[in-house]
Amino acid sequence: MLETTIAAIRPADETAMAAARELHGRLTKPAGSLGALEDLSVRLAGLAGACPPPLPEPAAVAIFAGDHGVHAQGVSPWPQEVTAQMIGNFLAGGAVVNAFARQAGASVTVVDVGVATPLSAGPVPASAVPDAAAPAQAVLDPAVPRLVVASVRRGTRDLAVTAALTRDEALAAVQTGIRVADELIDAGARILLTGDMGIGNTTPAAALIAAFTGVDALDATGRGTGVDDPTYAHKVGVVRAALARHAPDPTDPLGVLAAVGGLEHAALAGLILGAAARRTPVLLDGVIAVSAALAAAAFAPDAVGAMVAGHRSAEPGATVALRHLGLEPLVDLGLRLGEGTGALLALPVVTGAVRVLHEVATFDSAGVAEK
Repeated sequence: MLETTIAAIRPADETAMAAARELHGRLTKPAGSLGALEDLSVRLAGLAGACPPPLPEPAAVAIFAGDHGVHAQGVSPWPQEVTAQMIGNFLAGGAVVNAFARQAGASVTVVDVGVATPLSAGPVPASAVPDAAAPAQAVLDPAVPRLVVASVRRGTRDLAVTAALTRDEALAAVQTGIRVADELIDAGARILLTGDMGIGNTTPAAALIAAFTGVDALDATGRGTGVDDPTYAHKVGVVRAALARHAPDPTDPLGVLAAVGGLEHAALAGLILGAAARRTPVLLDGVIAVSAALAAAAFAPDAVGAMVAGHRSAEPGATVALRHLGLEPLVDLGLRLGEGTGALLALPVVTGAVRVLHEVATFDSAGVAEK
């Protein structure tokens, strides 16, 4: 599955991009007056191979959840059980991501790809459990968050001690992400938004960012949920030691994910690859998403053409990763929550960029004199 997905990823369509630039030049506005929105709409035309590209509606958020053995190193003050408890909150509609998704009219799919605590111990609404025969409308229903159970293992191993995953486990998680992308796109989604949940997951994210970009652990590691100075220094040390122990090779993305990644990171990389293969944009959230995006780009460099950076996370590694990918974030609000919240806030910007090409009159059609 991974090989065929990578093989399906193609470069941007230059003809469609040229048509989008030409159309922008004829719309009733000064040339270049929409700034980054014009560049974004051109990129999306190149991805779709059409001008104008399809409107990014409906939107689907995919929240991948997993736990991390490195939590045992004391890198987060939050108990690991919070991961499963937050899944219950997502499915009950009570999290920030749910509020923002309702505002945007986006569906929410929660994927257990490696949660350590059995979900049966938490509040999982019966309406959230998927029906294999459910129609597409149910898959993309903005009113009912949906659970997909696709656990590869109950949390990773401790990357400070041994490889977090085997190659087979990392591959299984990547392929889970590809399958989720296919399912959502088959159900009618025209843009996918990345979400994540996993106590301690900024530690493997920092390790992934350092591994793929070559920066020092200090530059890739942030405070996550807000750790104090001693814990932060310890966290940087854990990342640095893990990189020295495993010496991950950035030209072997599956090996990097296995050595220092998380199951949700690997699944997010698969989601991005799956969307790129289907020429569907992926709106990236914060540091977890962009660390996964580095892996996706290592698998298939042309996958970057499907990526849209939703926001600049307050985590320093996110800026490092975005710079490496050559992506500029659409908004910068100092967010560090995750879940998909920043991507959802950026969604109207993406929609507006495409809507301009669909709905704004040309100088000729509007009878407006040009300069």
